[in-house]
Amino acid sequence: MKLNSRNKIIILLVLFVVQLSFAQKKNENIGTETVNVVKPYSPTISDASKVKETPSLDDAGNQPKETIKYSILSVPVASTFTPSKGNAQAVDKSKRERLFNNYATLGVGNYGTLNAELFVTQDLGNNDYLAGMLRHHSSQGGIKDVNLNDEFYDTGLNIGYGVNNRDVSWGVDLGYQNQVYNWYGLPADFGMTLPLGTQEDLIRGINPNHSYNTISVGGNAEFTDGIFSKISTRFTHFSDSFSSSENRFYLKPTFKVDIMDQAINTNIIVDHVSGSFEHNYAWDNTEPLKYSLTNFGIEPSFVVNENDWTLELGAGLYYALDSENSGNKFYIYPKVNASYKLVGDLMIFYTGVNGGLNQNSYADFVTENPFLSPTLAMRPSSTQYNVFAGLKGKLANNVSYNLTGSYLNEKNKALFKSNDYTEDFSNQNYGFGNSFGVVYEDIRTFRFYGELKADFSQNVSFGINGTFNSYNTDNVVEAWNLPSMKLSSTLDVNITKQWYAGLNVFYVGERKDMQHNLNLTTDPVVTTLKSYFDANAHLGYKYNERLTFFLKLNNIGNQAYQKWLNYPVQGFQVLVGGNYKFDF
Repeated sequence: MKLNSRNKIIILLVLFVVQLSFAQKKNENIGTETVNVVKPYSPTISDASKVKETPSLDDAGNQPKETIKYSILSVPVASTFTPSKGNAQAVDKSKRERLFNNYATLGVGNYGTLNAELFVTQDLGNNDYLAGMLRHHSSQGGIKDVNLNDEFYDTGLNIGYGVNNRDVSWGVDLGYQNQVYNWYGLPADFGMTLPLGTQEDLIRGINPNHSYNTISVGGNAEFTDGIFSKISTRFTHFSDSFSSSENRFYLKPTFKVDIMDQAINTNIIVDHVSGSFEHNYAWDNTEPLKYSLTNFGIEPSFVVNENDWTLELGAGLYYALDSENSGNKFYIYPKVNASYKLVGDLMIFYTGVNGGLNQNSYADFVTENPFLSPTLAMRPSSTQYNVFAGLKGKLANNVSYNLTGSYLNEKNKALFKSNDYTEDFSNQNYGFGNSFGVVYEDIRTFRFYGELKADFSQNVSFGINGTFNSYNTDNVVEAWNLPSMKLSSTLDVNITKQWYAGLNVFYVGERKDMQHNLNLTTDPVVTTLKSYFDANAHLGYKYNERLTFFLKLNNIGNQAYQKWLNYPVQGFQVLVGGNYKFDF
C-alpha cells in the first residue's frame, strides 16, 4: 500500500516528538560542573563537502495528470427581441458625362434675331493649347412706335494661346469686335411744333446709324514659386464711325515679400488711357476733345489669422497724371477687411473700409450704354471710402445667405444723362435729344444688399437678391439714371435627364433723367423713368450627349419699358435653336 505525501508528513512529526521525549528523559540526572575559561573562544568553520549523489525521486509523487471533461447544460431563454435584417444601401452611380472640347450654338427668333456662337480648342502638346471663339448677336429691329431704324449687330472674334506648366501658367489672346447701333430714341413730342410734312421730312433726314470697333491684345501669367504670383496686361484700341479714337494700356503685376514671418502681398497698377473726339457737345461744337490720363498705384496688404478672426490690413497709394489739363493728384485709400466666425460657418460677421481710383474709358462707357454721343469729357472716378458691415453664412446645409450694409463716398462719379436738342446740332444725327452724355458728380450712397441661395436638391436651385440705394448729392438735383432699387431672382430645374428649365425675373426701380429744350422754348424738366419688371424663361431638351435643343422666352410680359430715356426695348421675344458639342 502506497502512502501519500500528507500521511508521510504526519508520521515524521510523530517520530520527531517521541525522539525528543526520550532525549529529555535520558539527560534528566546530569549534574552541575564549574568550567573556567582561561582564553577567549575562537570558533572555526570546517570545510563543507558537496554530496555527490543524485537523489532518487519517488514515483508516487509524479502521477500523470488526469483528463477532466466538462459538460454544459443548454437551457433556452425566452426573448421578445427580433433583430431586423440588414440591407445593403444602394449608391446611385450616374453615368459620367462626356466632355467635349468644342461647341456650336445657333438660335433664331422674332424681330429678325440671330444668335450664334462657335468655340474650338485644340491641344498642341501635353501642356499648351490653342483656342478661338466667334460670337454674333443681331436683330433687324421693329420696336413699336419707333420712327427711326432700331436694328443692331454685335460680332466678336477671339483667339488665344496658353501653356500650363508646373511652375508657371501663361496665356496670350487677340480679339476683334464690331458693333453697330442706332440712335433711335427720339423724344415722344419731337417736332410737334412743326407742320406735319416738315416733321416727317426732318425725321427722314436723320441717319441714326453708328458703329464701334475694338482691337485688343493681352496676356496673363501665374507663378507657383518666386516673388511674383501673377501678372496681367492688356492693350485696347477703340474707335467709332465718327473718327473718335482711344488707346488704353493696363499692367498689373502682383508679388509677395516675406518680412518678419509675415507675407506682404502687393499690387502694382499702371493704367493709361488717351483718346480724342472730333466735336464737343456745346454751342460751339467745332472744338475737338482730347484726353490723356495715367494712374499709377501700389496696394500693399497682409493678412492675420487668429483663432476665428481674419484681418487684412493694407492701403492704396495712387498718383493720377492728367497730361492734357495738368491736373495731377495724389490719393490715399484704406484697405481694411475683417471677418469673425460667430457660429462656425453658420454665421460669419465681416466688416471693412475700402477705396480706390477707377479709370474711366470710352470703351467701358459704350459697353454699359451704346447710345452715347462721341463728345465725352473723360476723367477718373475716386471712391474715397466704402464702409461696410454684414453677416453671411448658412441657414442649413443647402441654404446660404448674405446681408450687407454700406456707405460710399464717391468723387467724380460718372453718370449718364440725356443730351438736349439744339439748333446748332441739327446737322448731327445724335443731336436731336436722342443720345446721352457723361457728367461727373460727387455722390454719397447708403446701400443695403441681401442675398439668399438654396439648393433644394440636385435638380432644383433657387436664388434671390436685392439692392436698395439712397443717394445724396451736393450740386445736382438727382443721381441721374441710378435706380433706387434692384431685385432679381432665378430658378433652375432639371425635370428629367433630358429636360431642363429655368426662370429669371428682375425688377428695376425708378430712375431720374432730364429732358432738355425739345421745342427751344421750354426749360429743361426732370423726367422720371418708370420702374419695370421683366421675366425670362428657357426650356431645353438634351437629345443626346452631343445635341441639345432650347427655347428662350424674353420679356414675357411684353412691356415696352424704357431702360434709357426715350429708348423702349423690344417686346415679347422668342428664340429657338440648338447646341452641338464635338471633338476633332
